[in-house]
Amino acid sequence: MTMTASDLLHIEYPAEFTAGARSAVTTCLRIDPAEKVTLITDRATEQIAASLGEQLEARGCAWNAFLLEDLAPRPLVNMPDAVLADMESSQVSIFAVQVQQNELQSRMQMTDVVNRRHMRHAHMVNITPEIMCQGMRADFNLVDRLSQQVLDRVKKATRIRATTAAGTDITAEMNPGYKWFKTSGIISPEKWGNLPGGECFTSPGEVNGRFVVDGVVGDWLCARYGLLAATPLTIEIAGNRIVSCASENKALEADFWAYTHTDENSDRVGEFAIGTNLGVERVIGNILQDEKFPGIHIAFGNPYGEHTGAPWRSGTHIDVVGLGFNIWLESEAGQEQIMRDGRFLIAA
Repeated sequence: MTMTASDLLHIEYPAEFTAGARSAVTTCLRIDPAEKVTLITDRATEQIAASLGEQLEARGCAWNAFLLEDLAPRPLVNMPDAVLADMESSQVSIFAVQVQQNELQSRMQMTDVVNRRHMRHAHMVNITPEIMCQGMRADFNLVDRLSQQVLDRVKKATRIRATTAAGTDITAEMNPGYKWFKTSGIISPEKWGNLPGGECFTSPGEVNGRFVVDGVVGDWLCARYGLLAATPLTIEIAGNRIVSCASENKALEADFWAYTHTDENSDRVGEFAIGTNLGVERVIGNILQDEKFPGIHIAFGNPYGEHTGAPWRSGTHIDVVGLGFNIWLESEAGQEQIMRDGRFLIAA
């Protein structure tokens, strides 16, 4: 039996989810009653999806719900046709799912539809009850104002340097032909965004140096290895590619190396980003929220070229998050420090 929107509304969920769900529907996506929404979820996330569904119902919009396990075996090879077909007539989509290993292709099929149709899409990958009660309760209007302040500055930067007490020391040369974006949680048709939101990102021209991952790594490795403060991963980068990586946790080291050598560009820095969600006070071992933690994160693999303008592509994308950053922006006007020891020096 295939789940319907009506079925989802009969699922009970903790009352603590309501504020975050309301924020997603009314503040972040700004759904109009005249619009149609495609809500995609799975068994593990159905309570969170139920809280979102109740807010959609309250808005009075048309919406359809899809439970992935009803439609295809997991891990997904491809996004089910029924989901993609429904998205063709929706203005908004929400993906609230616990992803599994090797499912990135199916998600890229979904976001291809989002990009082609200029949909407002909330990407809530690996959303948890903890995130619904923390990051999703941020003041996204405040986050948006800070993100705009950061965006206005980084768009003028020719070079960004970042250091941490743990040993990170990287320099990113910016490519003036690539575009910066803010995904502050206020989602527009221009660029779909993760929820909770709060980052400014681009694809860099070239990154060199050492990045110490004492926060978390992304994709399925995040759930496997969690917080890395005790066993950080040190990545040496030259000419925008990974030269080496090392950790006392040899399983992490091996898995990360294998992931970043899946295809010819899996080891290439595809994303350079600054987290701006002031509601995120610490990393929790979930990349969806942790990459919004104030500071620098970079990703190896797919550069989201359809948005940034980077002309290359990869079938993989893995984020790495560090802690306690110092960040300097260099431009024709001079140098400006915008973060010291993990705290922004600019006001929202």
